[in-house]
Amino acid sequence: MIFTDFILNAVVGIIQLVIAIVFAVAALYIAFWVLGKITRGIDEEKELAQGNAAVGILVASVFIAIAVVVQSGVTGLSVGINKAISLGFNSDGILAVVVAIFQLLVGIVLAIAAIYLALNILDRLTSGVNEFEELKKGNVAVALEMAGVIIAVAVIIQSGVIGITAAIV
Repeated sequence: MIFTDFILNAVVGIIQLVIAIVFAVAALYIAFWVLGKITRGIDEEKELAQGNAAVGILVASVFIAIAVVVQSGVTGLSVGINKAISLGFNSDGILAVVVAIFQLLVGIVLAIAAIYLALNILDRLTSGVNEFEELKKGNVAVALEMAGVIIAVAVIIQSGVIGITAAIV
């Protein structure tokens, strides 16, 4: 019986890991694509290849932000899968997993939308500074400012995603 529980837990853990990897990679890809739309005329790949540290900081902050939100969504997914196991794989159990996946997707969408909105608001608040032009020039101070906004937004969004997880339990 103990060995069977061990195997079941290992299989569930592997499934959770695979799902987390798939969602993380998809979220990072989407976030990088959206960042390309936000940064108005900056070719991130070219700037990174040329060693533009400012653009590197910005891209890294977006990846960190997405990871923060996806991590909390994966926690919710784990809760959903564990709930499905405890309920059995009947309609209630399957619903728990579907709700958890939906929560993760909502978290990713909210994170990307919030980053987009936050950067646009920052751009308007700092009317004397064209952040995107400064990034092209390699202005690390501006990149750090933008990175701070992005990571702060992700932490706030993470709280919301965790709140959704609490509602599932």
